[in-house]
Amino acid sequence: MNAKVAAKPELVQISTAYRRQPEGGKTIPRNKYVEIREEKPDTPEKAKWPEFKTCKYTTEAIVSDGIEKGELRKVCTEPTCPVHHPKKQTQKADASFRAEQEKRRREEALANATGMRVLQSIVAAVPVRLMKRDLLFVAEQLLPLLDEKRLEMVARNRSIKGKEGGSVGKLLAAFIRKADEGTIGKLIVESVILLIVRSHADGAKTLRAAAQIYGVDIDSVALKVKQEFAAKEKARKAIKPEKQPTPRAKKAA
Repeated sequence: MNAKVAAKPELVQISTAYRRQPEGGKTIPRNKYVEIREEKPDTPEKAKWPEFKTCKYTTEAIVSDGIEKGELRKVCTEPTCPVHHPKKQTQKADASFRAEQEKRRREEALANATGMRVLQSIVAAVPVRLMKRDLLFVAEQLLPLLDEKRLEMVARNRSIKGKEGGSVGKLLAAFIRKADEGTIGKLIVESVILLIVRSHADGAKTLRAAAQIYGVDIDSVALKVKQEFAAKEKARKAIKPEKQPTPRAKKAA
């Protein structure tokens, strides 16, 4: 990521998280910009959404904080932009837009979590077949083909954590040299799936094929993830403080 910033110092730095950034920092939090989506809207209603439109303020940005660190995005960070920050017509329209945005966010989060859980189940079902020297050779050839985001996914699934700014690839390389045959075999299958999903449009088809081979019930996994999301949402709402009624002003004597 640092190399990309050095090559293009004009890049705006953004975060995929909503948390407040350190005072004086250059990174813009998620609630301070609108990301311009590259895909085309598939419904007339979506075509009206701000994220499917460009404006004169649209600029290139790099994710410097969050789960997609190092990836490039097109964003609008101008708070007065009439395209991405239009004046609210009515409270009803604004509430409807927010509800639709929240619904889409939850659907994407559910789909991502389900896909990850299916992948983890497939990895757990991989049997030991080849000798360690063969598995190690294949793993060492595969890992460099993964981008930083997917290397971080592989490392996170094995609770591998390094120092800030350290190389995830080097940590994984050191990990597999000490690992047993079963562990390396699981990493190979996971890396192959992630690599194919990255380079093919129909990644879900690859995931389904792998699930069928290793006897993973995608529907059961999806149901369990959905139930977990619902439980977390219920718990979040339960602890959310209720708004206190505004006291009425005392009548003048």
